[in-house]
Amino acid sequence: MAYTTIKKPSDYFDISNWTATTSAINNLDFSPDWVWIKSTDSGNGHILFDTIRGANKRLSSASNIAESTRTDELMSFDSNGYTLGSSGNTNDTNPFNASYVGWSWRGSDSSAVSNTDGSITSTVSANTTSGFSIVSYTGTGANATVGHGLSVAPAFVIIKDRGNAISWVVSGDNIGWNKNMYLDDTSAIQTANHFQDTAPTSSLMYLSTDAAVNGSSRNYIMYCFAEKKGFSKFGSYTGNGNSDGPFIYTGFKPALFIVKKSSASGTNWKIFDNKRATTFNPTQTPFNANDNSAEDDNSAYALDFLSNGIKLRNTNGNMQNSGATHIYMAFAENPLVGTNNIPATAR
Repeated sequence: MAYTTIKKPSDYFDISNWTATTSAINNLDFSPDWVWIKSTDSGNGHILFDTIRGANKRLSSASNIAESTRTDELMSFDSNGYTLGSSGNTNDTNPFNASYVGWSWRGSDSSAVSNTDGSITSTVSANTTSGFSIVSYTGTGANATVGHGLSVAPAFVIIKDRGNAISWVVSGDNIGWNKNMYLDDTSAIQTANHFQDTAPTSSLMYLSTDAAVNGSSRNYIMYCFAEKKGFSKFGSYTGNGNSDGPFIYTGFKPALFIVKKSSASGTNWKIFDNKRATTFNPTQTPFNANDNSAEDDNSAYALDFLSNGIKLRNTNGNMQNSGATHIYMAFAENPLVGTNNIPATAR
């Protein structure tokens, strides 16, 4: 079997865990450009930071609120991690010695650059190896294009208006570029003209006049993902309503799995990872990306992280309604076969 392009996924994405009063996270093999933090406690997080907006600028996936400035949450992006402040969202002892998780992605290894590929000039931090970019731009209120910097077409994007209370727009190949979902709520896929009903190209995203993605003089941040063999996967599956649920082939051992029922409203975006709770299958401690509730250790959410994908072991309505469509995004812990030619194993 041929080696995958990305031989060591943790060079581009990794997960950190810590308890309160930890001053810095320094377990990464890269300098992160996008960090998403959640306390396992209810009420704190989810908070998202990136190097283009700056360490003190935070957004929340659980809310449509505008970007805010905080000097006590994430203090700096470092060569092998990030420095924490004393806020309860990142590093506080109240109401107990809280624990936290941080999901980190690597962008470019230098300063963000100006991208003039589109009719809107963007500022981009892109890692073409892992297929991830952060794109900042100012809207025009007219149909436009914006460069994403990946050199291949993104399969999945997440966009937020930084200055206004407006929902996070999510779209991709597994949703349809004439449709979208919202990261901060429980709605189903809806038909909407956010992207001129046009799939992205290897250089451009197409933007409509909708205020959620391209309002006049409004500032936006966009996270773009291209699918990379052995590292990332964006797809959909149909639930069977059975505890012997579908198997989702990813071609790698997962580290992060985010899933949402897309064919009906009223369900949460569930986040699973390989660093929290037990180190063995099943994993059953998801967060909801769209609210700040605590992680929920519950067999009703059980699934297995396998060497080459995910096996659902539950009948939960968020991800296993019979006949319903569910979308997902997944990132790797290990490729199915690594550089040492030794196959990955399940948890």
